[in-house]
Amino acid sequence: MPKFNDVNLSRWKDYSDIYTDSLWVIEKRDNSGAHCGSYHGNFIPQIPHQLFLRYTKKGDWILDPFMGSGTSLIEAQRLGRNSVGIELQEEVAKEAYQRILSEKNDLCHGRVCVDDSRTADISSIMKKEGIEKFKFIIFHPPYWDIIKFSEDQNDISNSKTLKLYLDNFGKVIDNTTQHLEMNRYCAVVIGDKFANSEIVPLGFHCMNLFLNRGFKMKAIIVKNFEDTKGKSNQQAIWRYRALASDFYIFKHEYIFIFKKVRLF
Repeated sequence: MPKFNDVNLSRWKDYSDIYTDSLWVIEKRDNSGAHCGSYHGNFIPQIPHQLFLRYTKKGDWILDPFMGSGTSLIEAQRLGRNSVGIELQEEVAKEAYQRILSEKNDLCHGRVCVDDSRTADISSIMKKEGIEKFKFIIFHPPYWDIIKFSEDQNDISNSKTLKLYLDNFGKVIDNTTQHLEMNRYCAVVIGDKFANSEIVPLGFHCMNLFLNRGFKMKAIIVKNFEDTKGKSNQQAIWRYRALASDFYIFKHEYIFIFKKVRLF
């Protein structure tokens, strides 16, 4: 059995529900129970579900520095994992907390913190919860300024330039991954941007933030998406625009998996 998950390799054929390929084609979002698709910019629950099954065990502590509507924490509870979510916007955090409570699992704990993940005192949170190290970190940052989440200047979606966005995300990485256990994993869910008639390869810029910090790259997963809130019911017009111009319509995002192999 791997040290980082609960998969019993003597029964490996029983785990047909766990993805092992690098292309994830998911037809629709899981909106069951506490999951809610109305928050602009949230990701589908199947992503944290798969990642937690692959890289954590029951009882492990997971950190989500961009908690949003609480998708990761809900999935953590469903799978018996403990979790900490950090969210900058207080109202968003309150709504997420109520959603998380509606699926409370007495066998694990989920904690919501309102703070800036660049500067949050994560050591104090860990001390209060009795956490020695996090076993997994899942990052789903804003895709730069594609969606404006708030007016708060500390919100990295309000970064004026790509360099500033990457600098801000780098601060989140540094402030969080120092608390990730050695030889454990983290994942980044990120997409690219199209602006001024060219692709901004945001995903690969973010990937390099981790590689430049000495993380080992373990996987590049490409996941489909068929529709977005901003393009809902506009498939025909976007196809027309693509045919009339020189671009392709985004139908994918990336999930990068990294392993921590050096101390910070």
